[in-house]
Formats: sequence, C-alpha cells, structure tokens
Amino acid sequence: MLETYNEARMLYKLAFIALGANLSSLSGRPQSSLSAALRSVSNLRNVNIAAVSRFYKTPAFPVGSGPDFVNACAAIMTTLSPDDLLTALHRIEADLGRVRDGTRWGARAIDLDLLGYEQEVAPDRQGYAAWRDLDPAQQMRRAPEQLVLPHPRLQDRSFVLVPMAEIAANWVHPVSGLRVAEMLSALPESDRRSVRVLLDTACETDEKAPSAFASDSNQ
Repeated sequence: MLETYNEARMLYKLAFIALGANLSSLSGRPQSSLSAALRSVSNLRNVNIAAVSRFYKTPAFPVGSGPDFVNACAAIMTTLSPDDLLTALHRIEADLGRVRDGTRWGARAIDLDLLGYEQEVAPDRQGYAAWRDLDPAQQMRRAPEQLVLPHPRLQDRSFVLVPMAEIAANWVHPVSGLRVAEMLSALPESDRRSVRVLLDTACETDEKAPSAFASDSNQ
C-alpha cells in the first residue's frame, strides 16, 4: 500500500499559474474573478493547489490600455500534462465569460497563464528562445500556436514575479538558471514598486500557506 501511495505521489508535477483580470467577469469584479478561477482550479481532477499568493494591484500594460489589474500566482501539483492543463485553464476562462478574440495584452475579465511546469522547456530550447527574444512590436501581434514553456515573458513581468516570489522565490528557471527572486531583483525598482498588495484580497480556496515553496532550494 505504501509503495502504491509513493508511486502515485511521484506522478504529480509542480506547475505555476498566473492569474489576472481588470474587467468584470460572470463572477463579478476582478478579485472575485480570481477567487472563482482558483475555486475552479481546485475542483479540477488530478490537480491540487499547493500555495496561492496574495492578490496584487498592478497598472495595465501598455500604460493607458485599461483599468488596473488584479494579479496573483498559484502553485499546483498535478498529473495532467502541460497541454491538458492549459486546455483546462482555457475552459475555466470561458466559463467565466472570456472570449479569446486574438487580442494581445488587452483588458480582460480573466487571464490564466501557465508559467512553468517542473523544469520542462517547450517546444524545445530553440523554439522557446525564438519566442523569448521576439521583437516587442511582434509580441503585441503574434501568439504562439503551441504551448511555450516556461512562459517566454516570465522574467520580464513584475506583476508575475512579485506574486510568484511570495510562494516560490527559489524556483529555478530551466533555461536561464535564475531563481524567481533573482529575476525579480533584476527588474527596475519602479517596476517592482508598481505592484501593490490589494488589501481586500478575496481568496476563498483551501490552499496551503503561501510559503509552501518559498524556501525549497530546488523548486
């Protein structure tokens, strides 16, 4: 019995999800949308939420493109493949009223991004590098047709790294070799300071303490 239990545990993989919203969804205002999305994630089969950051208020990007966003990060353990997990996240977005119309970096009711999955690099290192190094003007017009891991903009976004550092400061980027805390420190101070804790956080899931991965040097 113990051997079977240990084998089952080995099947679970660590993944990180970024959550964001700056428009109302079918669940209400942005913070309610994030809470609803987290509940839906926790209800997925073969998915366990391990930690959730606080909710943060961050300026929309590009500047002036919409209201401030509410952002958070969640660490999960799952037996789903990266593609199946992304499909499940897109289904949750649709259930909350999001319609994917091809708009890049626009205002939205809910956005769930798969940031990383263990130490996986997809589609391969060359493909990842192509999207990571894509010209900024092209980034606003083009979206990959297949999953890219880790998220190619992960190291550039304070609104992702600030909440991620709260729950997984020592997770190592599989390509750069940098920890989340190091990637965050490399950003301009003005970027880091623009991400502010939202005091009326409305997280209503049964996740573990936010520090679940913060001190694990190999996460």
